[in-house]
Amino acid sequence: MSGGVDSSVAALLLKRAGYDVVGVFMRNWTEPDAAGRCSAEEDFADVRRVAEAIGIPYYAVNLEAAYREKVFAYFLEEYRRGRTPNPDVMCNREIKFGDFIEEALKLGADFVAMGHYARVRREGGRVLLLRGVDAAKDQSYFLHQLSQAQLSRALFPIGALTKAEVRRIAREAGLATADKKDSTGICFIGERDFRQFLKTFLPAQPGEIVNVDDGRVLGRHEGLMYYTHGQRHGLGIGGGFGPGPWFVAEKDLVHNRLYVAAGRDHPALFATALLAEDVRWIAGAPPDRVFRATAKFRYRQPDRPVEVEVLDERRAFVRFEAPERAITPGQSVVFYDGEICLGGGVIDRVRRPYFEARRSAFGDVFDRVLL
Repeated sequence: MSGGVDSSVAALLLKRAGYDVVGVFMRNWTEPDAAGRCSAEEDFADVRRVAEAIGIPYYAVNLEAAYREKVFAYFLEEYRRGRTPNPDVMCNREIKFGDFIEEALKLGADFVAMGHYARVRREGGRVLLLRGVDAAKDQSYFLHQLSQAQLSRALFPIGALTKAEVRRIAREAGLATADKKDSTGICFIGERDFRQFLKTFLPAQPGEIVNVDDGRVLGRHEGLMYYTHGQRHGLGIGGGFGPGPWFVAEKDLVHNRLYVAAGRDHPALFATALLAEDVRWIAGAPPDRVFRATAKFRYRQPDRPVEVEVLDERRAFVRFEAPERAITPGQSVVFYDGEICLGGGVIDRVRRPYFEARRSAFGDVFDRVLL
């Protein structure tokens, strides 16, 4: 139980269904934010209020050390590599459905239930991961790296509900979290300024902002780690440099340059394929060596048709049916067959035809990130 409305209603529904329910709160990050506020204490107070209202016992487990080692260290390393990480995916795989399940089993649990908008279906000795019914809240994207062993212990009681239905159930039951605002962003950053937080752990290295078309220097960036592909705001480029508006097209880690392109539809922003690493399959194996599916390259993005070629146990090559904008190394590519989530991996390298056609102008500085 996180202290939010979703896990509160998940616990309530299980209790009503006759399960023996125990509420467990994870302490993953307890440092106060810039305002001196520690949301973990406030959240645990809400867990206590809800658990007492439902009539279930509740506990707190401290997983801060594991979280720092498995999620926060990964987060920093990805930014150090010039990529944009997805800590929610890693938290689900390593903490919520890893260390936390182990703690739950020590308490004698048979299953772990969470307030995710996703569903599981057990058939033929396998567990399938399905999208949540509420398309606007579906969280299967963040669960795509779970194994059969992990999913076999998972219950998602609100996966067949919409957010509006969840809040209605909470209000009717008089739960303290019924109208609590949804948490957003990354838990360990909280209300802090992102750049200031990251600067505390990684030294910023300012450099040039360069027009991808002609090599003109347009300004200075504050550090490549602060920018992501397709980003428009925060570049600090005024209106005196031509057509604009400017968008991040690519990062040159060798020379510490940030390449930008003028206009949202500039060809430098589009890719036709990607190489994924650390690929995991929900079923334990891919559907075939080469298969067609749909994919998401970021959360809440509409599905896109793709062809997937499995290269080896942990890598896949993904071709797009149509060019896709702002494909970002470090983010997740997640594959679907209708409502079934097949699995996915981390975007490692990207094929951008604009750079291929002009490779002589850029040399080999992008070889680590471009196909």
